Amino acid sequence: MRTLRFTADLWRWEAQSGWFFVTVDPDASARIREVPRPPRGFGSVRVRATVGATTWMTSVFPDSTRGAYVLPVKKAVRRAEGLDEGDPAEFALELLE
Repeated sequence: MRTLRFTADLWRWEAQSGWFFVTVDPDASARIREVPRPPRGFGSVRVRATVGATTWMTSVFPDSTRGAYVLPVKKAVRRAEGLDEGDPAEFALELLE
């Protein structure tokens, strides 16, 4: 599968105010769901994520309330790329499984 690209706004998780995510767009979420893989905790899918000049390994998680996957964006990434809550950014995801 080739790299999935999307633009999304950074949002803060209400249950844990220190956690930030972006919602993977519907088309990219559908493509992630299509790929057969062994089950993992919480339905997570391992990815290599890139925003700007920063690349990191993480997982995306299905979010039933949003109907899409969500990507956690750690503090070091936000700081390196100058991202704050509500900021839009272009992300690239490479599925690792």
